[in-house]
Amino acid sequence: MKKNSLILLVYLILSIGYSQNTTLSGEVSSVDLEGASIESIHVINKSQSIFTTTDVSGTFEVDAKAGDTIVFSAVQYKLQTVLVSKENIKNKTLNVLLEEQVNELPEAVIGFTLTGDLTKDVMNSDAKPALNFYDVGIPGYKGKRKTKSERQLQTAGDFKPIMLLGLLAGSMPFDPLLNAISGRTKALKKQVALEANTVLMYAIKGRLSETFFKNNPLKEDLRMDFFYFCAEDENFTKRCKNSDLEALDFMKEKYENYQKNIISKD
Repeated sequence: MKKNSLILLVYLILSIGYSQNTTLSGEVSSVDLEGASIESIHVINKSQSIFTTTDVSGTFEVDAKAGDTIVFSAVQYKLQTVLVSKENIKNKTLNVLLEEQVNELPEAVIGFTLTGDLTKDVMNSDAKPALNFYDVGIPGYKGKRKTKSERQLQTAGDFKPIMLLGLLAGSMPFDPLLNAISGRTKALKKQVALEANTVLMYAIKGRLSETFFKNNPLKEDLRMDFFYFCAEDENFTKRCKNSDLEALDFMKEKYENYQKNIISKD
């Protein structure tokens, strides 16, 4: 009895420790860009709407707790999203390796001179249609290509109670059950939703930034943080996915709240 009480006490102490904010010290580095600047990279805790930037050596400090989502954003690097683990909280560290953002220009190809007659130019072209799976009699998938996280989730499987009958009969794999028990399926679902949310946020930013900030002025260095502030709202996808007009109305509402937050911080 005393042993069980002691185990429960230790569990409660650890749970409380992981649920409280801890200041994580971290460093950003890159293997792709030799000599590239790792200063002023945005480090954003989306879960708590707080952010900071890296110093000249790429180091930073940010408050977080286990399960928080940290986003690293910079023009010269690909967006990096990290889920804070209990190990990060225990060690009070969060080191990240960023990948170079490469904008490749299309290759210039010099070929025959165009005559202006579409029929003749097509006949003279050496271009050949791409070979597809139907040309060789192989059935193929033509739907939307899944992301890495979506493929991992599909592989992990989504366990349903009715699947127990299949497990008992030996006709169902154990992986979905094991992944459900370990929490891997839940974590993958969260990652897939987070990626979709981030993609939508950047699409809205690209389409509506210029129009929105003409009538709703905001400092350039705060605009990215504002979009993260919008994206963390539980109604963001519902309000912004299907209509730009609805998205602008939503952004206006969040803009007023964001301005209030800035004033209260000042």
